[in-house]
Amino acid sequence: MTTALFNAISLGKHNLSNRIVMPPMTRSRASQPGDVANDLMAQYYGQRATAGLIISEGTQVSEMGKGYAWTPGIYSQEQIAGWHKVTDAVHQVNGVIFAQLWHVGRVTHPDNIGGQQPISSSAMKAENVKVFIDNGTDEPGFVDVVEPRAMSIDEIQQVIAQFKQAALNAIAAGFDGIELHAANGYLINQFIDSESNQRSDQYGGSLENRLRFLDEVVAAMVDAIGADKVGVRLAPLTTLNGTVDADPEQTYTAAAKLLNEHGIVYLHIAEADWEDAPEMSSGFKQALRDAFSGVLIYAGKYSPERAEDAIENGLADMIAFGRPFVANPDLPNRIRLGQPWNNHNPDTLFGGGAKGLTDYPRFSN
Repeated sequence: MTTALFNAISLGKHNLSNRIVMPPMTRSRASQPGDVANDLMAQYYGQRATAGLIISEGTQVSEMGKGYAWTPGIYSQEQIAGWHKVTDAVHQVNGVIFAQLWHVGRVTHPDNIGGQQPISSSAMKAENVKVFIDNGTDEPGFVDVVEPRAMSIDEIQQVIAQFKQAALNAIAAGFDGIELHAANGYLINQFIDSESNQRSDQYGGSLENRLRFLDEVVAAMVDAIGADKVGVRLAPLTTLNGTVDADPEQTYTAAAKLLNEHGIVYLHIAEADWEDAPEMSSGFKQALRDAFSGVLIYAGKYSPERAEDAIENGLADMIAFGRPFVANPDLPNRIRLGQPWNNHNPDTLFGGGAKGLTDYPRFSN
């Protein structure tokens, strides 16, 4: 029996019943054509609404922002209507759900973005990175990414406007707030990290310049929907999708301070979680805690016991459990009762239908 995970916590205007988060996980089940959220996705999220907070899978803010086949968008009226099915299903069981908004930048392929060349901070290909495309079957076809072109200042302003509109669209779709995906090697991360940003204008070079795009996107979203509805995800030590920073502790502590100035409601830290991944030191975590006064969420292969420790020692306020939520729609109850967890089927993570999405059993005693 754990206790700290089941203490109530406030998140903006919401009083959450527990500190367990379902984090964003790409599942690639959006209806085609149009990348529209659907009834199957509504059932999936509704099943998992006993989480204190659900953060939706990454949702592209424009056609150019799409990195993988069958991921949902939130830039058309049809997409907004589709997401309303999801938020209604979650709210019917008193859940709270934020939309994760992303633009993948260079982490895509022309087949996913209408034949166009991807865009990024710089004209640098992400090495040894693959994405999946629709190859005419319901199995994802993996292909190498291509070299992007560097965004112009006008294009940067256009993407900021797309993020702002997407935040407004998310609220129109019934979401309780949004999470900006600034992690895992996607577009905003491509500006933040020193080794993926070779710009020489006001968006590159110095740390202040590399954080400028993040700063301006968050400012636009806060202006649109309010700081109490905006969270941000960062991944300081990840090398996913080819982004690396020369001094992550300096860079991401500065990012946390910047985000604190905007008064956003939470900061979501994705820890590197592969085998032999670098560990975030307790000193680094304390620096982030000192820099950011809002709700601090951590994700990365947490057990209930490790999650309890993180909350009790004050470094985290909430903990996200990723893959366990795929296979355990009733994960909070299993944690509370100390029950075993189902294992997920890796073959049904991306694409397909209900199998491996909504058919995992609940615990029954």
